[in-house]
Amino acid sequence: MDALIYTVMSGADRTLRAQQIHANNLANAETTGFRADIELASAQAVPGYGYEARHMAQLQASAVDNRAGTVTPTGRSLDVALKGEGYLAVEYAGGEAYTRSGNLNVDSQGALTLNGRAVLGDGGAITLPAFAQVSISDDGTISVLPQGETGALQEAGKLKLVRPNASELTKNEAGLVVSRSGQPLPVDDTVQVLGGHLERSNVSAVEEMIATMTLTRSFEVQMKMFKSADDMADAGNRLIRG
Repeated sequence: MDALIYTVMSGADRTLRAQQIHANNLANAETTGFRADIELASAQAVPGYGYEARHMAQLQASAVDNRAGTVTPTGRSLDVALKGEGYLAVEYAGGEAYTRSGNLNVDSQGALTLNGRAVLGDGGAITLPAFAQVSISDDGTISVLPQGETGALQEAGKLKLVRPNASELTKNEAGLVVSRSGQPLPVDDTVQVLGGHLERSNVSAVEEMIATMTLTRSFEVQMKMFKSADDMADAGNRLIRG
């Protein structure tokens, strides 16, 4: 069979996967702290005689878009947005995962959580005493005023903040950012947070819609090429049969 059909099939498969990624981005356009996925693929030459005129699409793991989202004030003391690049660390499956979402909460046991997952500090999961007031400083230090006490706030923990390169990151099955190596990322003391604010998703609905329409047109062209390859194969079979 002519190699064209395999080239078309690889291109159509890549297009369908890209559509899934852009659809997921659109679905999370209003998700706090969401980082858009970037679909990646490379061209692999199809071996042949002489000039290699045909190439197959080789799928790769998607990358994470590190563009900042819009930061909006909330006035809530446990909300944090990260300034510039950087991520918060949370516990996941016995290890670490990272996120830009900053709507922190405290459970009934005093554990600091984010969407039900323990928030990590420099020494592990952060647990706060019962407090009447809480504040998070620019460097991620959490200070509280214990219930029944008066005076100055007391330090109760510090958020683990990391600043990885975009090339080091991918996403796991839960949509959280993780390192490609699977190893925990080191603390970066230069990362700062902004208390009382949240960062919105960095997804551009307009860009995602344009990309989706472009992919749809590309898929239509690939299906026409697939039909052409089938017609050529059928014509060849008729010539062989005489």
